[in-house]
Order: sequence, then structure tokens, then C-alpha cells
Amino acid sequence: MTDLDDTSDGGSDDLSLPDGPDGPDSSRPRCLVTGATGYIGGRLVPALLDAGYRVRALARTPQKLRDYPWADRVEVVRGDVTDAASLVEAMRDVDVAYYLVHALGSGSDFEETDRRAARTFGERARAAGVRRIVYLGGLTPAGVPERNLSPHLRSRAEVGHILLDSGVPTAVLRAAIVIGSGSASFEMLRYLTERLPLMITPSWVRTRIQPVAVRDVVRYLVGSAKLPEDVNRAFDIGGPDVMTYRDMMQRYARVAGLRRRLILPVPVLTPTLSSRWVGLVTPVPSSIARPLTESLRHEVVCREHDIKKYVPDPPDGPIGFDRALRLALKRIQEARVDTRWSNASVPGAPSDPLPTDPDWAGGSLYRDERELTVPVGPDALWRVIEGIGGENGWYSFPLAWAVRGWLDRLVGGVGLRRGRRDAQRLRVGDSLDFWRVEEIAPGELLRLRAEMRLPGLAWLELSVRRDDRGRTVYGQRALFHPRGLFGHAYWWSVWPFHSVVFGGMARNIAEAAAAEEKRRASMADSGTDN
Repeated sequence: MTDLDDTSDGGSDDLSLPDGPDGPDSSRPRCLVTGATGYIGGRLVPALLDAGYRVRALARTPQKLRDYPWADRVEVVRGDVTDAASLVEAMRDVDVAYYLVHALGSGSDFEETDRRAARTFGERARAAGVRRIVYLGGLTPAGVPERNLSPHLRSRAEVGHILLDSGVPTAVLRAAIVIGSGSASFEMLRYLTERLPLMITPSWVRTRIQPVAVRDVVRYLVGSAKLPEDVNRAFDIGGPDVMTYRDMMQRYARVAGLRRRLILPVPVLTPTLSSRWVGLVTPVPSSIARPLTESLRHEVVCREHDIKKYVPDPPDGPIGFDRALRLALKRIQEARVDTRWSNASVPGAPSDPLPTDPDWAGGSLYRDERELTVPVGPDALWRVIEGIGGENGWYSFPLAWAVRGWLDRLVGGVGLRRGRRDAQRLRVGDSLDFWRVEEIAPGELLRLRAEMRLPGLAWLELSVRRDDRGRTVYGQRALFHPRGLFGHAYWWSVWPFHSVVFGGMARNIAEAAAAEEKRRASMADSGTDN
């Protein structure tokens, strides 16, 4: 495997394995990756494949992995770390098991869920003869009793202890904040710095932190698969720079070509207020921002770098903070962000079947269905549909969409600012503002499931077809399954706006498709390549 250059901010160094005597797969170790749809897991899988491992991905919804570029190179099994029965098959013939999941945000009892899941995972791994577990946890502050840590850090530390005591040799990699295109920590830093030249900030901006580049995290994870059997311990992993969060913002401003920021720390912003503040300014919702900000109350600096004895540093050492920023910004500018913090499903998001599926449980269902004949080819219409959301918006009543996004943020939802992973292409499982791509049939259908806070379940379908006269037809269908009396009241309260929002959306998408086809025809006539 060739070492990655500065065009990438995720991957691993040359940790490849030689072919076995009977072919490339006969003696390759098999790795089980949990959390493969998440930010780290989605980058670890291709790195393991490039290093010569066989990979099995565990997913509660295997279809979410369907459109990943490496999907046809891995074995995907349905399961959940809290379900011991599903882990039996998942662990079969596995050499190394990666634990990259947590229950944060799933409710007030998330610590108990994490505890139970870790115990189940360790027990099943031991019973299956797995030779190593690798877990990515959080870096804890020196000299602070674990009982005094934030619930997030305390739970991550407890999971590490449980896996270390499982009877399976375990490597617990403990990182502070991860810097890479699409990481929650990077997005928080990026938007705070770019949007606020003058900031009144919480006191935690003075806390010392040791960030680590996502590329180094993946390199350590891949390298940990080959640790000796007698290694059962935690390792601190971090980059070469130790700085305060205020330093990080100033250095981001310099790397991004922005003017120096004026930062005024104040002691009155509690973790709750801090997370609300971050949630309003950045795409990271307060439910995710809170554990990130709580983790910054204490100094998080590596106390050792023993991992280099087993996973040697590159010749020029771990990636520095400024270079990690440049790599991340380059990926964003080139629209090559492989995974984002929002890849993982929002805890508590609907997982029920679509109302038209055979296993739909029934009940009230409200619909808003529209069709328009569009005087363009299907390809032009599809390009507009697949490009919807993010910077392109939703093609109707922008103020209404913006207000709905702000209301969602105020009640702790994801809001509109998650945007898109890629400006032109979507894949199953992608977050799209406050929707999630549930299904995509290129050129035919885009189905979105709502992840905003709603008193019910909601879907939006956009489709392309030809009628019996060969004309292009745009289809649009909004579905809402209310929950309780409030759900019914919600539908009827917004119903008067549907003709404006959904009707305008259909007309404007059709007009945008016509403009797109006209633009491409003009470019073709002038001989200009797109």
C-alpha cells in the first residue's frame, strides 16, 4: 500500500499484509467493524481493506452501507452490540473486533446501555475465540476521579475498563478531539471561527487540549490489529501540538486566511448554555455539542506515547494541527469528504417501515401528493433532485424552511445546517439537512426520512418517470404518520402552508430542471466542457 499524500486527511500508512500461501484471502485475518456507518468506522473499513485484512461490517441497517465505494469488498451482517444473539454470527471466525459505537444521546440511561453493550460484546468475543478487541475511547484528564468526569467521558472510560476485563486482549485507544474533514470537533471549530470574528466564549477555551488528526487515528486503529497477544492496556493517542481551544481558533483563522479573532472568555456559560450557543452557531446540534464541550472542562493531554512501540510513527512524526487543518479544508474544497459526524443516525430517529411497505403497521396517514409534467429530459430533472438541500436549498419559501430549521434547533433537533456530505451525489444513509436518505434509485427515486423533532413520522419522496406519451413526469409525495392527538393537530396546523411550500417546491424544481437543461445545451453548442 502506498502512503497517502496531502490530498487525503483519512487513511493509514503502509500496514499491509503479505498474501497467504494459498492466495490473497486464505490466511488474511478477518476484522469485525462495528459502527461502520459512523465517522471513524467509515474510514477505518477501507484502510483495513487496503492493509490486506478481510472485513465484516456489523450494522443495524445493512442497506445504509450499500452505496459506500467499498461495499462490494466487505461482508455485511445485520446486528446490534446490545443483541447477544446477533453477535454470535457476527463474531464467527473473527480475529480482531473493533468497538466503535456508543449510546450517547439515546436517553438518560445511555450509560447503562453502554455498560450492557460493552459486556455483551466482550462476552461474545471471548466465546467466539476473538484474539483482540480494539476500542476507540476518550482521553481522560490526569488527576481527576472518573466519578467527577462528564457523563460522556465517564461512560467512555467505563466501556474501556469493561473490555479490558473481558478476557480478550484489548487495546483501548484514548483520543481527545479528532481533527478531520467532517468530524464534529472540526465542524464546531470551523464554524465558530468563521462565523464569529468577535466571540464571548465559555472559560473552557483556556483549557489545554491535545488534538489528533483523523489520519493518525485510523493509522493507530489499523496498526492495533497486529499488537502482541500479551498487550492488554490503554494507549493515549494525540498529535504533536498541545494548545488551548482559543489557540486552536486563532490557528484555524490563520490557516483559513481569516483575520485574527477577538475572543473574550467569560465564566458564566454553563455546559448547557455552552452547548446551546454552539448549537445555534454551528451545524453541530446541542445534543452532540454538550458532550464535546463538557469534555473540554478539564485538561486532556496525553500522558504517554507508548503506542509508537507497536505502531511506529511515520518518518516525519504524527500530523501536526496546522497540517491536519489544511488537509481537512482541502477535502472540503474538493468536495471529497468521505464521512461526516452526521453519518451515524440520530439517536431516537424513526426506524419504522415506510407506510407503503408490506410490514406497515397501519394507522392514520396524511399525504400531500403532486405531479408535474416537465418539458425536459429525465437526466436534467434528476440532477436537480439529487442536488437538493444544503447550499442549493429546497426550492420553495426559504423563510419557511429556515424558520422550521431554527425551531428544530431550539428544541434540541438537528436543524437545517447539517447540509450535505457531497454537493452533487447522495447515497443511502447520508444526512441531508434535517432529513436522512432512506432510499435512492439513481434517475428514479429519492426518499428522505425526517430527523427533525416531530410528533410523528415523516417522509418526503421525489421521483422521475416517463408517462405513456414519453413525457418526463416529476412526482412529489410527503407522508406523515401522526403520534397521538398532538400529531394530528400538528398536521392540520401546517396544512394551510402546504400549497405554498410543497406546491412551490414542485414548480421551482421543474423550472430549475428546465434551466439546467438549457444551460447544458448552451455549453454543448459552444463546445464548453462542464
